[in-house]
Amino acid sequence: MKFLDQAKIYIKAGNGGSGSASFRREKYVEFGGPDGGDGGDGGSIIFESDRNLNTLIDYRYAQHFKAEHGYSGGKKNKTGAKGKDLILKVPLGTQLYEEDNNTLIFDFTKNKEKYLVALGGKGGFGNLRFKSSTNRAPRKKTSGKSGEEFWIWLQLKVIADIGIIGLPNAGKSSLLAALTRAKPKIASYPFTTINPNLGVTYFDNKEITLADIPGLVEGAHKGIGLGDKFLRHIERCKILLHLLDITEENLVENYKKIKIELSAYDKKLSKKREIVFFNKSDLLEKKEIQNKLKIFKKKINKEYDFISVFSQKDIKKLKQVLIKNVNK
Repeated sequence: MKFLDQAKIYIKAGNGGSGSASFRREKYVEFGGPDGGDGGDGGSIIFESDRNLNTLIDYRYAQHFKAEHGYSGGKKNKTGAKGKDLILKVPLGTQLYEEDNNTLIFDFTKNKEKYLVALGGKGGFGNLRFKSSTNRAPRKKTSGKSGEEFWIWLQLKVIADIGIIGLPNAGKSSLLAALTRAKPKIASYPFTTINPNLGVTYFDNKEITLADIPGLVEGAHKGIGLGDKFLRHIERCKILLHLLDITEENLVENYKKIKIELSAYDKKLSKKREIVFFNKSDLLEKKEIQNKLKIFKKKINKEYDFISVFSQKDIKKLKQVLIKNVNK
């Protein structure tokens, strides 16, 4: 399934049905008179969040959505049927914006949350409504009102407990695959991941949702590499798991590059709770690892640990750390 985190769609609520201008014509009824019923209301357009969805791909090719119109009124004061509401499902974490893509309408943060975004038009009045003591046989009726219609933007911000960040090729996708049943694309070249991947892991009957965020590079907030397109997904993560390749020469500089990009996009991101882990420990001798970590600790005052995703070492330990931090 392709990942899509932004879409622009046109929505049109149903128009109200017209009122009826009918008169009674029944055998053995001495006096007739108006008996036209009102038209039915048009259907509204409602968005509903669904945690089982994780992309807006359904809105990539179908961009026009219309609710059902209300039915016209009938004889014998019969009101027309109401048009059916159109319910559009969106992933949890979707935000609705006006056409300017800047004015927020609604933010879906809970599962099965509903929001009526476009109201259907009211049904018109039948001629029975206009009967009075001075006008015993009105022929007047009204048409239904038009339903609301406009363009709207959908933006998805992934909601996850843990957001996995780091430079390209740090092993983020491999870690996600090792911790969960997710099957992200894994290869030995940078920028293998070009869309966020989600996975769920369990430890001691507790659930953690993880998001693998595409690799950031220096200048990402200016559009370099994959740019800041996916930084919005980090906003919803409770904790950031910063993964570093321990085989790289300058670990301190690599760490700071990511922190600078987060801060340049939004200062709040750089202040999120962070867990630091060094990956690919199976490629170095223990003494070399200790020397590198010693230098890192002098410059960066953070708690950290090291793992080998390839050899599956310490995965259980990592799960315990994640659970502990999520529970905080």
